[in-house]
Amino acid sequence: MNRAWFELTWLVALRELRQGIRARSFRIVTVFLVIAVAAAVVIPAAVRGHPKVQRVGIVGGSRAALTRTVQTAARIAGVRVTVVRVPNVSAAEAQLRADALAAVLVSDREVLVKQAPSAGTTSRQSSLAGALAQVGGLSRLFALVPPGSAASALSHGLNLPIRGLTPPLADLTSRLTGLSITIVLYIIILIYGSRITVGVSEEKASRVVEVLLAAMRPAQLLLGKVLGMGILALTQVAAIVITYAVLGWAVGSSLIHGASAEVLGVGAMWILLGYAFYCTAYAAAGSLVSRQSDAYNASLPVQLPLILSYILSFTVLYGNSVYPFYWFLAFFPPTAPISMTVLVAVGVARPWQIALAALLCLVSTAGMAWVAGTIYARAILHTGTRLHVRQVLRRQAS
Repeated sequence: MNRAWFELTWLVALRELRQGIRARSFRIVTVFLVIAVAAAVVIPAAVRGHPKVQRVGIVGGSRAALTRTVQTAARIAGVRVTVVRVPNVSAAEAQLRADALAAVLVSDREVLVKQAPSAGTTSRQSSLAGALAQVGGLSRLFALVPPGSAASALSHGLNLPIRGLTPPLADLTSRLTGLSITIVLYIIILIYGSRITVGVSEEKASRVVEVLLAAMRPAQLLLGKVLGMGILALTQVAAIVITYAVLGWAVGSSLIHGASAEVLGVGAMWILLGYAFYCTAYAAAGSLVSRQSDAYNASLPVQLPLILSYILSFTVLYGNSVYPFYWFLAFFPPTAPISMTVLVAVGVARPWQIALAALLCLVSTAGMAWVAGTIYARAILHTGTRLHVRQVLRRQAS
């Protein structure tokens, strides 16, 4: 490989990039995604500006005193509340489970919520529970301790305990960051991988590829296509991320201010590794078909591991445990980009496990590139019936 080899490859990449940007579908999809992301950031902020009235229960103690505590906590949390007297703790727990109450202040002992707040939770309901714990704790402190002693005891953080009826989702912000990266990774690979398959099959059916291969090698054409589509994909992702980040900072989104840097870094790495692994395979799949209408059927086997890992990721992100099969998926190269990102998001993946999975994916990507290049070179000029992978690999290179 010399400089001329890479220059021809880069020309193919620029050709793919220009064609993609000029396509009306690319502009429409980009505008749609930017608007969707903007709405996802702005609408919750607008709704948050007009919060609904939350029902807060009180159990035991003085009704007037507990009502004042709840109202003070509501002003601190920035929410509107209605105080409801509940006869006992059992009745309060039943109403919490039925979502009839947002929180319950049990005399001067504790605060009850449906789900225990996690470290990354910044919703209004969790803020209300925290404010109730703080104000309730101060009320108990001033009731039991003389004023002079109470002032010196404030530094000890005498908040009421917050008891959730169900366990929290640990590291909620990291999980939500991981969920966002998983969705982006899935969409990028699925959309641009399919575009590569369709593009290769279209060039093959129209015999444009025969003209191109008169001036360059199949490996240059394959690499240029993958590189050009990759730059196009990153351009679209950059537009989405910039829109999300700018609007998120502007409206004070907690997902922007509290996003996990570790999950973001690992996710960015897996987006690159996943794209490199899959898109070479998509190009090889496109070279196997002779008609453009067969492109989807050819690419479906390539998509199956990606779809499997994407579906199963929700069971881990919204659960409290990781089953052994998912650990296998995290090290299996076709499913590792999504599965390992999810394990990092839930906080169970160690650095050496991330490094090992990335190394396995890199080695597999090199192997996939060789296999895809071989299939592409041997099948791209074939016309007539559809070829199978084993048929192509058995052929002698021409």
